[in-house]
Amino acid sequence: MSCGITNLGSCLVEKFFEFFLHLLNTPIGSLLKLISNLMIEPVNIQIFSSTWSIILYILSLFYGILLLITGFRFILSGDSPEKREKAKKSLMNILIMMVLVQISFFLYSLILDVVSALTSVIYNSIPPDFFLITFESSGGGIGLNIAMVLPYLSILLLTVIFLALRYICVGIGVIFFALGIFFYFIEPLESYGKLILNYLGVLISLPFFYSIILLTSSKFLELDIFSEMKILVMIGGFSLIIFLTLFLITFVIIKAATAVAKPIKQVTSLIK
Repeated sequence: MSCGITNLGSCLVEKFFEFFLHLLNTPIGSLLKLISNLMIEPVNIQIFSSTWSIILYILSLFYGILLLITGFRFILSGDSPEKREKAKKSLMNILIMMVLVQISFFLYSLILDVVSALTSVIYNSIPPDFFLITFESSGGGIGLNIAMVLPYLSILLLTVIFLALRYICVGIGVIFFALGIFFYFIEPLESYGKLILNYLGVLISLPFFYSIILLTSSKFLELDIFSEMKILVMIGGFSLIIFLTLFLITFVIIKAATAVAKPIKQVTSLIK
């Protein structure tokens, strides 16, 4: 409604609150745009293509050695059906590994595109105004919104930092993806291969689970008990994202430490 003599007082108050909301939502909108880009856009791995090519060349030097060892095992198996079958299985694994390592860059890119598309569908289902501060009756009291602006901005900034670190790690991950595949098909290094692939799988899929958490949080506002606490629900949703990230990082570190400690323990026991 346009301002006039009859509604000048209420109109000025309304315009003041609109201006105040704009001031509050401007930094929030900038952080939300970064979060949206880091979650939805596929990670650019082209900058690591040259490094991936070097790693691929180094790994290809081992193909001949592995095939030679498998050939010797097949020849020395003699009349033992079990050993011959094991040698055939090893040869098949090496051939599969060679193919997967050679196409690892394109396979990794395809996985990123699929996860990005799924994340985009869920994230775009969230109402756009869910992330912004409002002063409507369904958005909570004015005092609560003003008091929680700084915590909300801090949570958003921390989320941006975690997503940026995840973006960098996933970009570099295209190199480790090839190594993980190579290790997975080498029996003594299989546990390390699983660890690398699991770690990359968790990193790649994080935005998908983040979008589910945020979509679920937005649905809470449809309940009467949460309708007056919108900003607390928003903070809770992003806090859960940060907690989930820290939990997964801790789990991966413990898993990596366990995988490294196991062979060291075996060697120590053998020496004793």
